[in-house]
Amino acid sequence: MDFIEEENAERLSLKVWKKIGPFLAPLKKELFFALFMMLLSAIVDAVVPLFTEYAVNTFVVPQTTEGIGKFTLVYISVVIFQALTTVLYSRKAMEVEMYMGREMKQACFVHLQKLPLSFYNQTSVGYILARVMSDTNRISGVIAWVGTMSFWHLTYLLGILVAMFIKNWRMALIVLSIVPIILLISGYFIPKLIKANHRARSANSRIVGAFNENITGAKTSKTLVIEDKNTEEFHGITQKMYRASLRAVRLNAVFLPVITFFSSTAVALVLYNSGLLVLGDALDLGVLSAFIAYAVAILDPIQHVASSFSELTAAQVNIERVTSLLSQPVSIDDSDEIKAEYGDVFDPKKENWPRIHGDIEFENVWFRYPDAEEDDYVLKDVSLKIPAGTTIAIVGETGAGKSTMVNLACRFFEPTQGRILIDGVDYRERSQGWLHSNLGYVQQTPHLFSGTIRENLRYGNLDATEEDIIHAAKLVSADVVAERLPDGYDTDVGEGGDRLSTGEKQLISFGRAVIANPPIFVLDEATSSIDTETEKLIQDAISKVLQGRTSFIIAHRLSTIRNADLIIFVDEHGIQERGTHDELMAAEGDYFRLYTAMMIKDEAEEIGFK
Repeated sequence: MDFIEEENAERLSLKVWKKIGPFLAPLKKELFFALFMMLLSAIVDAVVPLFTEYAVNTFVVPQTTEGIGKFTLVYISVVIFQALTTVLYSRKAMEVEMYMGREMKQACFVHLQKLPLSFYNQTSVGYILARVMSDTNRISGVIAWVGTMSFWHLTYLLGILVAMFIKNWRMALIVLSIVPIILLISGYFIPKLIKANHRARSANSRIVGAFNENITGAKTSKTLVIEDKNTEEFHGITQKMYRASLRAVRLNAVFLPVITFFSSTAVALVLYNSGLLVLGDALDLGVLSAFIAYAVAILDPIQHVASSFSELTAAQVNIERVTSLLSQPVSIDDSDEIKAEYGDVFDPKKENWPRIHGDIEFENVWFRYPDAEEDDYVLKDVSLKIPAGTTIAIVGETGAGKSTMVNLACRFFEPTQGRILIDGVDYRERSQGWLHSNLGYVQQTPHLFSGTIRENLRYGNLDATEEDIIHAAKLVSADVVAERLPDGYDTDVGEGGDRLSTGEKQLISFGRAVIANPPIFVLDEATSSIDTETEKLIQDAISKVLQGRTSFIIAHRLSTIRNADLIIFVDEHGIQERGTHDELMAAEGDYFRLYTAMMIKDEAEEIGFK
């Protein structure tokens, strides 16, 4: 999903820079101090050529060394002062860069925690990573260094101009005559450089995304033998970045020498005219030396100012990306009144949370995904009452909305129309944290966090004791996994749990859900991708764990749902059948046909047929 497709800015926009005002506001003192140090440094740098003038007129022309000791001490003091301002500036600029980078990353991370599942369904991980890491680093770096150094260059340029006009306004005009040419050249090259750099950064974002996709999908790539296709696609992306970067390098290779040529021309004109004045005794040698220093120095800040404006303008793209991410709407959010009473996920007021019994009701629920067409509903006018303690199984065709119903009940999505009631109250009148803290959710593809088995089990209840962990593990047979590993519960599961089998991860995921003792439980295809032995362990655990809880089971293997209190069969038109296993089998409808077909398939697999 290209939800943040940035525009290629070609000029500075105050409107864009205002967007990062909240991150700059706490850094006013640091920025002011850094700019003040740059101001002092620029003033001193503009004065330094006057020391050369004094030295030439006082010591070189008269050929004397009288007073040179005091001059040397003053000059060394100035150099030390320059070094001191540079050190102090660098420290503050570094503080600004580190603080701002940290705050932007943290703001992005917090906001990403609030965004609904629909956002992650439509946005690639690589795309998000590029914004959170690369773009925030670039913005903080540009603010801390390019922005403040631009101030130094502008101040230094102003100081040089004032000094030149004071010394000799005619020669100052000669130097300035070259500035319009430089500005015209810069005006031609800079937009092209920005565009090339923008394309290179866009390609870099796609490279990050491709890396992430190929690393996470390494096993799939190998089993499908598509390494050559992946490599070819990756080569195409890197070629785009190569061409864009090469164009930027070529433009710079022309731009900088052209600027240098005209800069040297200005110096040559100053040398020629001032040389004639010196020969005619209309200008002393000291002023000539100072003026040459100024003529050479003035072009450096002009080039840097042009370059800085180029970088500041290009950084607007990064700002747009980050602020667009931060402005993504939190489509599922609690009202201010609800937050005031119950808190939010970051600051919950658990003392105000009512106890959940587990009665759930779908009341004329319609639902379509945010990016779907207006009439493209996944669920249409669904009404369903689920008493507390009921185990409900949802079966049906692929894409009929089974997982959608569960996700709506869990408030991962909200109804487009209609209401969902928990214990008789619209769940939007309670906090998300309240509901989610009372859920136990076991996914089809379990995800474990980096760390040990013990740490992953404790994620279900951060206040769990060692006894709680062991009890939950034994309840779902996850203790079997720990016991056969050398480090037991202290075994590191690896990134995403990759050091364990799917079945082992599923058992730990089950234990993690159980440890919180939730009144509402969800098993979303929890046994569809595991071996028969692990499935039996989970089925044994299900019979123990689900007692007295309101439970949703979405099952590919229908043998796991025979004992459910209520089974509903759904298709694209909604709920077609509901009842117990025996009632639905007796009706000989859609559920009967599906169950019979699955039983025949399972029996065939048991005797060796595929």
